[in-house]
Order: sequence, then C-alpha cells, then structure tokens
Amino acid sequence: MSDAIVIERLTKHYGPRRVVDSVNLRIPTGCVYGLLGRNGAGKSTLIKMLMGMVHQDSGRATLLGNDTRALTPETRARVAYLAEGHPLYRWMSVGEAVRFTRGFYTVWHGQYLDEILDYFAISRSAKIGRLSNGQRAQVSLALALAPDPELLILDDPTLGIDTVVRRELLESIIHLIQRSGRTILFSSHILGDVERVADRVGVMSGGVLRADCPTEHFTRSLKRVVLEFIGSVPRFPATVGLVNRRQAGTDLRGLFSRARRTRRRAGAGEHRSAGHEPGRRIHRLHPR
Repeated sequence: MSDAIVIERLTKHYGPRRVVDSVNLRIPTGCVYGLLGRNGAGKSTLIKMLMGMVHQDSGRATLLGNDTRALTPETRARVAYLAEGHPLYRWMSVGEAVRFTRGFYTVWHGQYLDEILDYFAISRSAKIGRLSNGQRAQVSLALALAPDPELLILDDPTLGIDTVVRRELLESIIHLIQRSGRTILFSSHILGDVERVADRVGVMSGGVLRADCPTEHFTRSLKRVVLEFIGSVPRFPATVGLVNRRQAGTDLRGLFSRARRTRRRAGAGEHRSAGHEPGRRIHRLHPR
C-alpha cells in the first residue's frame, strides 16, 4: 500500500526558535492518523507546511506523491483542508458559502453536501455569523467533503467546541469520510479525541515527533501521575514524555507516555503491549 503522506526531516524556524524539528513520518493510504500535542507543540506549523502555506527551512514532504512546495491545482483538488477555528465569511449565509466555495472546484457533489447539512440539521438560509462554533465546524466539514477528496487534513477541528458536539463531530467525520481508500490526518490537543477515532497516533512536543505507533500500543504505554499538594500548587514542570497536564484543585495531573519504547516496539513489528494499562500514582507533597 502506498503512503498518502511522506515527511522526511522536515524542519522550520521562526527566528531563533525551531518550531518543527527534523520530523520523519509516513501515513499509509486509508489510515486515520491522530497527531497529538499541546498548543505550541508544532502541529499547526507542520500541517501548514504540508499544505504549502509555509515553506520549510529543510527537509521535504509529499502529499499523494507530489512535493508540497509545488502542489498543482489537480493535487490540491484531491486534498481537503480544515483550518483551525473554521474561518468562514460570517456575513454569508450557508447557501452563499456553498456557492462561493463551489466556484473553486471542477468536481462537486452537491447531493452529498446536502446530505451532510441535513445530517447536522443546518439550513442553507442560516447566517454563518449566527451559528455556534460547532455548527460552523459542521458547515466547514460539509464544504470540505463536497469535492470528494482522497485526503482530508484537519487542524484541531474540535477546538472551542463543547464536549457533546465535539464527540458527535468526530464520530461524524469518520462515518462520513472513511470510505475505501480515504486518508485522514487530524491534529488535536485532547487525548480522548485521538483515542476515539485514530488508527495510529503521533505525539509532538517541542517541535519533535516523540512517538509514532498504533493507537492500541500508545494507550497501553500511558502512565497517569497525580501530584497532590497541601498548600500552594506550583506549575507542572516540562518533562520528557509528558502528553498532557492539568491542575484540579490542589492536584497536578500528568499523563506520560514511554514514547521511545513504544516507537521501538512498533517499528520492530511487535504486537504485544508496550507497557501496562494506564495507572494512577499519587504523591502527597508538602511544600516548604
């Protein structure tokens, strides 16, 4: 099976800061790939380089066999991209947005788009500016799918959407998109979203791809650590393998992945678990 996306040592600097650091990645055709990482991890910059919106400083990448620095209109027509925040002209109605977007494509499946809008119960007469964040995301998805793309790239599609709508959107994406041969790359900062829909998971931190493995291997390598404080709660320090961190009252909760071990086992063709089921370790700390 061919690879829909190939990335080789892709690197990007903004001034002295290296935001994407020598990333190597291959995504097979037909794969649903979840790119996990906190805000600022480099996910959006990596995706923009794939779309040819940002040029890398070094390395190379291809989409559907074409160099991302010189994507042809024919290749772009085979790729759908949903940008972070779902930017749409808010003064337009949904119907006007459909007609506007239609003009950029030679292939357009209007009946398919209507089915998606009906599925989400969104009227063509509704003004974009009056829709909720979740509804704008649904309209963006319908517009992206109307040209019937082979590859769909979504940059944090559930950002700013409440939990119920977020889950509905993710499940709809898979239900509506993953036909035979379709490939999906989506980024997220929410582990549960990635676990729910992805075949494979990559973890970015500090511009580096820390893990790349089947979702099952990744989740089995996780370890949950809870630091319970009495008194003031310090900031959670940046730590190798840290996937997610948050404060809950006087607790600091961290989710860690043994990324290097997971990646080695996946690369070696291992099928058994690379770790144990996520556990919970509690440390009670008394700051001086």
